[in-house]
Amino acid sequence: MTGSRTIAGLVVSVACLLAGSAPIVAQPNSDAPPPARAAAPQVFQFALQNGMQVVVIPDHRAPVVTQMLWFKVGGVDDPPGISGLAHFFEHMMFRGTKSLPGDGFALTVSKNGGENNAFTSHDYTAFYEQIAKDRLPLMMRLEADRLANLDLSDDTVGPERDVVMEERRMRVENDPQSLMNEQMAAALHLSHPYGRPVVGWMDELRHIDKLSAQDFYDHHYAPNNAILVIAGDVTPTEVRDLAQTHYGKLRARTLQPRAEFAEPPRLAETRMTVTRPDARVPVFVRTYRVPSYAQARPGVAQALEVYGQVLGGDQTAALYRILVDQKKLATDAGASYDGDARDAGQFSVYAVPRPGVTLEALEKAVDQVMAGFVANEARASDLSRAKTDLVSATIYRRDSQMAMAMSYGRALMIGMTVDDVNAWPARIRAVHAAAVNRAAASLSRRNAVTGYLVPGK
Repeated sequence: MTGSRTIAGLVVSVACLLAGSAPIVAQPNSDAPPPARAAAPQVFQFALQNGMQVVVIPDHRAPVVTQMLWFKVGGVDDPPGISGLAHFFEHMMFRGTKSLPGDGFALTVSKNGGENNAFTSHDYTAFYEQIAKDRLPLMMRLEADRLANLDLSDDTVGPERDVVMEERRMRVENDPQSLMNEQMAAALHLSHPYGRPVVGWMDELRHIDKLSAQDFYDHHYAPNNAILVIAGDVTPTEVRDLAQTHYGKLRARTLQPRAEFAEPPRLAETRMTVTRPDARVPVFVRTYRVPSYAQARPGVAQALEVYGQVLGGDQTAALYRILVDQKKLATDAGASYDGDARDAGQFSVYAVPRPGVTLEALEKAVDQVMAGFVANEARASDLSRAKTDLVSATIYRRDSQMAMAMSYGRALMIGMTVDDVNAWPARIRAVHAAAVNRAAASLSRRNAVTGYLVPGK
């Protein structure tokens, strides 16, 4: 249960881990015809008297529902000296209550034929269940119970802290690419908490105790700090009645105000070389600090999104086509834009050299490809393919309750709106070549961290 992306291959190990916690969705074949401009799903919003926001996305194709409970708390809200506390609570919420101790929550969901999990990012924490429609009242009752009555005794906090520390050992400290990712993020964001790992630094995880856990729970896990998203075979009236019955009885709490961070300007590029005996292959990575969807002026984030797709979104994109297929300098190469953040976003490029090719030579070749997009506008065919891929993936996601709930929940968590989600395909279609050219030119090495991962002692 983490916020990291999880698909096979080096692309995720390096570039996608650097890009954040948004879920990966397989891209449709670029040669396939674009999908029809399907209407966005109907979305209903209302609020309970205790401040809980509710979003309903009716989907009557099957008698199943997806419940997601999103909290406006993530790694940026970790108190000084205790990084990883928000992620720790992702785990703690499964440790039980007085009425349903231990693993009772997950076991109850499983016995009723459902699935459940959770994830944490820098900006939010979310919990979800997918289950038959007639079990939705039970799921709401279970979530409301652990939102009010979580067991935070020494007998639960200590063991779960040890679990989180072991997770860090396995997923970060035993993975050289993840270690470099942490170092690069810390260098990229300077004093902003985006530079702290969501999983936490090991020496700070040791400071989590019953008192810090209780204080965090009391001031963040409250109905007035949550958005409930229900997608599935329901009506808004049904959800309103159920939510009022199960969540409406919860009391609002005094919240810990979210700090507003202003990132200091970067004066120069940061470069680092990480040499590790457990690194299997050398890797070149560069991440740029760029505006997110929440920060950017109209059209800027969409242009960065399209540029990321044209430059390195798949094996038809420029980096792979030129460096892997044509020049035979790399075995893999790609790029991505991650703008799903309340504060700054990131633009990442990476490449893995072929045997005998130095990282310095490969970096120069990557820069040449990127410079081509600054000097010249993208080819019409490449631009059309990139926009079709992005829009198609979004429309195809509407076949998944989970993907729909994720799209709206994540947008609302970073300060966007339902209308922003619905308008996204049209805004991507509207991106023109000159906008992509400006996006390419906006990437400044002053706002970047370049990393070499090198196998060796």
